Amino acid sequence: MQTPRPSLTRQALRLSLRLLKREWRSGELRVLALALVVAVAGITSVGFFTDRIARLLEDQAGELLAADLVVRGSRPLESGLSDQATAAGLEQTRTVSFASVVSSNGRLQLAEVKAVAPGYPLRGQLRTAPAPYAADAPTDAIPAPGEAWLDPRLLAQLGVGVGDPVTVGAAELRVGAVLAFEPDAGSVFFFNFAPRMLMNAADLPATQVIQPGSRVSYRLLVAGPRDAQQRFRDWLEPRLQAGQRLITPRDARPQLRTALDRGGRFLTLSALVSVILAGVAIATAARRYTQRHYDTAAVLRCLGATQPLISRVFTLQLLWLGLAASLAGCLLGYLAQAGLAQFLGDLVAGQLPPPSFAPVPLGFATGLVILLGFALPPLLRLRRVPPVRVLRRDLGPAGTGNRLLYLLATAAVAALVVWHTRDPRLSGMVLGGGAVTLAALYGLALLLVRATGGLRGRVGVAWRFGLANIARRSRGSVAQVLAFGVGIMAMLLLTLVRADLLAGWRDTIPPDAPNQFLINIQPDEVAPLRAFLAGRGHGDPGLHPMVRGRLVGINGRAVTPGDYEETRAQRLVAREFNLSWTGRLAPDNRISAGSWADTERRGGLSVEEGLAETLGIGLGDTLLFRVAEQTFSAPVTSLRTVEWDSFRVNFFVLFPPGVLDGMPATWITSFHLAEKDRALLGALVQRFPSVTIIDVEAVMTQVRSIIERVSLAVEYVFLFTLLAGLVVLYAAIQSTQDERLYEGAVLRTLGARRRVLLQGLAAEFLTLGLLAGLLAALAASAVGYVLAAHVFHLAYHFNPWLWLAGALGGTLGVGIAGVAGTRAVLRQPPLRVLRGL
Repeated sequence: MQTPRPSLTRQALRLSLRLLKREWRSGELRVLALALVVAVAGITSVGFFTDRIARLLEDQAGELLAADLVVRGSRPLESGLSDQATAAGLEQTRTVSFASVVSSNGRLQLAEVKAVAPGYPLRGQLRTAPAPYAADAPTDAIPAPGEAWLDPRLLAQLGVGVGDPVTVGAAELRVGAVLAFEPDAGSVFFFNFAPRMLMNAADLPATQVIQPGSRVSYRLLVAGPRDAQQRFRDWLEPRLQAGQRLITPRDARPQLRTALDRGGRFLTLSALVSVILAGVAIATAARRYTQRHYDTAAVLRCLGATQPLISRVFTLQLLWLGLAASLAGCLLGYLAQAGLAQFLGDLVAGQLPPPSFAPVPLGFATGLVILLGFALPPLLRLRRVPPVRVLRRDLGPAGTGNRLLYLLATAAVAALVVWHTRDPRLSGMVLGGGAVTLAALYGLALLLVRATGGLRGRVGVAWRFGLANIARRSRGSVAQVLAFGVGIMAMLLLTLVRADLLAGWRDTIPPDAPNQFLINIQPDEVAPLRAFLAGRGHGDPGLHPMVRGRLVGINGRAVTPGDYEETRAQRLVAREFNLSWTGRLAPDNRISAGSWADTERRGGLSVEEGLAETLGIGLGDTLLFRVAEQTFSAPVTSLRTVEWDSFRVNFFVLFPPGVLDGMPATWITSFHLAEKDRALLGALVQRFPSVTIIDVEAVMTQVRSIIERVSLAVEYVFLFTLLAGLVVLYAAIQSTQDERLYEGAVLRTLGARRRVLLQGLAAEFLTLGLLAGLLAALAASAVGYVLAAHVFHLAYHFNPWLWLAGALGGTLGVGIAGVAGTRAVLRQPPLRVLRGL
């Protein structure tokens, strides 16, 4: 009776596991596995670590709201919101903010008053001082009943100090401390500042200031675990009523949002570079692995293996390798992020939240897609190896390859990159730029390799041997130069170019950036204030007129918040704009459409690009504004980009001089005040009591802190990307190892000495390194410029050290690594090598 043959799939499973075990022991798969482990470890460490950093930064960004989430309304918030927050497991407290006149000793001053309940703030800390502009300290307390804390401006304007009484409405309170800092002061609208007073919510009824029609902001502050926040948001968002709004940390200051967005882009790019480098390393290693298995495939064909069986065997072998290496990479990534978090310890303010396992599926998907995408197409060529190769070693696979598989693999990798970044535009730029860069590098590498052929007759024996190797294996040499170039380019990007980009990012908030804003400057105070500041060493800070106006029409059509679905557009239409005029644009304003000269000639207006996009405003549109009881219209003659994170005075809408003449205007300015000169603020308040001072130093400190932390995280995240670049170099060196063994054996059999072979290898790798270094410097400069100009919107300056580092580093690095990696050519006995043919 004939024993039934096992199915093709079972045969493939058994044979794939057997081959995997054998080849792992022999070291055949180590380079491929190393590239995959580094790729997955890099990606998952980026995922684990950046997830923790991002959550920490968002938690700290919550300090600008004094909570994780805030529900704001113009009417008292119903108690059901508090009940639901409690049910979700969230801490909560409430605040009530309103404008009111505060008086003392016959002096009156309009102030922003906030009544707070116990538990405030939920995030961040209040800071108080014993005297105006004295050293402050954090406190966990709030004003006691019957007590109020006043900021230095309000104290100076009222002429009172700590212990003196002040009156708010019908209630008299005692000044208990100087209010130095509130976490959520002006957290949503930058110019919502006035002299401030903090009081206990228990004293609010006694003031009797809140009457029907009063303009009051009621807030419910909540904080707690992320899952509890999400449950509360899911419940709340469909139940928000008219006049209510949910505020998150990213709805806070635009400067903070810009810092977080740029930080996210820096971190995302590190993962993208790791993916691309991993693909290059795996493709290079798979090419050698495939060539070394032509004989295995031929023997299997002679033993009766069909083409489908061979395809399944090597596909399953890759699958087992991919699963094992991905698991190892995920574990290494997890350990790496834990080590990084431990190492950062005191450098990162705040306790990092524990890592989630969200990056694990991404790690496995990345590992399998990259491995199968870059290694499977060449491996599937093994099924086309003819059986006769066991007799004729010169025969290779029949056919032209697997173009469809390459296309599918490219599409899978592109989808993976988009999934990883969650930014189609950035992914498209990186993938498209990567394809163009690789094509350009390939073309240049081909030209340079061919150019070396003309130098062979002008050099000595060793160099002639090295250059002959490059010319004889022109396709392999081009592939090596390309792989070396990509690896060196990555290292240059991660060192010099990365440093330049981070320095440019940090420079967006220079040390002397304005940290004091003066608003509500009356027209008759402009000249005296300018003289006051100039007399104290601040020169002319530049004073800008400001007219409050509401947009009421576009192209003859009335505009209301209900015309827009986007929340930000609704808020913009519902609020008043700060309009201004100028005869010359500031350096941080750049015309992106139209021209400023046309704006001046036609008496038109210039609109900030983001505002125009949000409200659907284009060139040529006519905008209708209402200022006080007057209405006027003007055409849009230019659009501008504005660097909002510069902390300079900027406006959404700008007019040329003359258009706003006769409109009620106040003036605004900003300047930098050193810590040692802060006494100037007291004198300024005494001299100009109606001027409101906005101190944004605390805000700038928080934004700088976020930038520094993200920069630090970027530097550590890039370590894995740098390691991926080294694996690319190693794989490129190993890719021609077999050919060099055979050539070395033949030359030594013919009498060549080891020293000559060593010198030839050194000449070959030094030349390849020089060519790759020059290509890498060119590509790194181009990529750095594109990233700076079109991704991060930073000024980029070409660094001449990049070319020196590329050429010198490539020559020495590839030369030393190449010679060290191919010394087996000199150690292997020629007889053993020739017997293996």
